[in-house]
Amino acid sequence: MPVLELPPAVDHFLKLPNPAVIACVRPDGFPMSVATWYDWQDGRILVNMHESRSRLRWMRANPKVSLTVLGEDWYRHVSLFGLVVSIADDTTLADIDRLSRRYTGRPFSKRTAKRVSAWIEPHGWHGWDDEGEISSRPVR
Repeated sequence: MPVLELPPAVDHFLKLPNPAVIACVRPDGFPMSVATWYDWQDGRILVNMHESRSRLRWMRANPKVSLTVLGEDWYRHVSLFGLVVSIADDTTLADIDRLSRRYTGRPFSKRTAKRVSAWIEPHGWHGWDDEGEISSRPVR
């Protein structure tokens, strides 16, 4: 069961392969954001990264993250914040293949890459479109 209920229009928007940026908290307390592929399934967010990425270390140390998903017009976006609830090696590359197919239509090309998947449960969100604020869910 998802932690966060979203309006159907927002759920539909997140199911599209839109560009996204994920932010993690660095050990010095500063946030760091990077572009990422993501997928939205059953109210959770899947991301995947190479095992050497700093953001993976940061997620392990502090599971608080946010993801901003941008529409065709960057004024349309949804930002979610939540907790990384699962981190696991993607030994078969199934998750990165899933993401690569979502964004490129093809399996991930670097077959020797050591990849790691993280699942995020969102706890709140904020959205914006041409009409202004879509809605939001306050911090608990």
